[in-house]
Amino acid sequence: MRVELVLGIDVACRAAHQASLARPDGTFVWTGRKFFTRPAELEALWAALGLAEGDTVRVVLEPTRNAWAPLASWLRRRGAKVSMVPTTQSADLRAYYSKHTKNDHLDSKLLARLPLLHPEGLREHTSNGPAEPLRRIVKIRSSIVKRRTAVFQRLDAQLELLGPAWYDALGSNYGKAALAVLARYADPTSLLRLGQARLTRFLIRHSRGAWRDDHARALLTAAKQSIELWGTDPGTGIDFAELAADIAVEAEQAQVLTEQIDDLDERIANLYAEADPTGIVASAPGVGPVTSAVITGRIGDPHRFTSLAAIRAYSGLVPKVAQSGQSLHQHGLTKAGDPLLREALFAAADAARRTDPQLAAKYARLMATERHHDSAICHIATTLLTRIATCWRTGQHYVLRDTDGRQITEAEGRQIVRDHHQVDHRTRANAASKRQSQRLKNRTGREQKESQSAPASRPANTKSTNPSAA
Repeated sequence: MRVELVLGIDVACRAAHQASLARPDGTFVWTGRKFFTRPAELEALWAALGLAEGDTVRVVLEPTRNAWAPLASWLRRRGAKVSMVPTTQSADLRAYYSKHTKNDHLDSKLLARLPLLHPEGLREHTSNGPAEPLRRIVKIRSSIVKRRTAVFQRLDAQLELLGPAWYDALGSNYGKAALAVLARYADPTSLLRLGQARLTRFLIRHSRGAWRDDHARALLTAAKQSIELWGTDPGTGIDFAELAADIAVEAEQAQVLTEQIDDLDERIANLYAEADPTGIVASAPGVGPVTSAVITGRIGDPHRFTSLAAIRAYSGLVPKVAQSGQSLHQHGLTKAGDPLLREALFAAADAARRTDPQLAAKYARLMATERHHDSAICHIATTLLTRIATCWRTGQHYVLRDTDGRQITEAEGRQIVRDHHQVDHRTRANAASKRQSQRLKNRTGREQKESQSAPASRPANTKSTNPSAA
């Protein structure tokens, strides 16, 4: 008789893992076995299972950081079925299953009995998670972009000390030429000593000919205005040399981060071409090279999800549901899925509604109900994800259609959206204002005050509520 044993593993990052083995009826063969992710110890763990011919084993574990990935890979190669359990799900079951404090021994026993306690929560996991290069590299790129954005914000604050003319000359996107100028010539006096001819050659070299005499003149004008604003008296002015040194530090960091992003973009393009050779994800409107790689990398295999609803739930863009009897309330987003995927889908949906008439019509209907712009875009994002996943699972490219189902080109789609599905700025502003007022009215508790000891707007009730005081 074939038996499917359940091996619950509480994964640790630095300490030893804990494992418990349960029979199909929930009784334990053994519990609390400690081991590390080393080949010899894994071989001993596998031998301890005592599998007879025809027996199978299901491994249930939580995705603890990245420590689970090599463990799951080794067990899958031995023929085990690996099921991943969300940490929130196991925590809720642990609270119900036990009334005492958490310990690793209990965790492994709980995971081993999870198929009996909550079989619907088990999903066989077949990918390598963080060991997959595309999934990992898009996350790295996102973190570096955010770090560079923080550097740009600090540069903005420092250039404010030099005056607004520097913004006009350098622009707000801080390209390679702008960063080269800030790294070497952020001191207005040194920039003026450089002169227009040498500055023009410097700009031509670092901008590949895009910046020439006009940008050089604008920078020299900005330097002169900075000196006029602060003066030349060292006692009352600003130390331009020290400020330039601080700006150079930030600019050099931005240069390094920009080079890393360029290298990552090249690697991402190659990995995406391998993962989606026909460009199905990239065929969707609003999905560019980076966004298509993020969606592909973070979702992985679309067939690992049991349904399209499961893919939407994984994005975290579905509403929370509170249901009791005939009462059903939906409020807020679960945000329980992948945050990077959710971020990419939101940006793609905001761009797609400008090209796809069907998405634009849905956006207009949502905004007509005084819905906030972000809420409407989240609805568009779930629709876009459903369509991308459908195309992906069926191996077909995204087809752009009008509201009547007629196939159209992207140029035709943008024109149709401009002519028939535009939402004016006043509608968006009114919707945002009304929702803000509604949120303020729904607040409960004492009135807003500058401090807890501030006097109330109405007299306090000084009448005693103690009957014995009467």
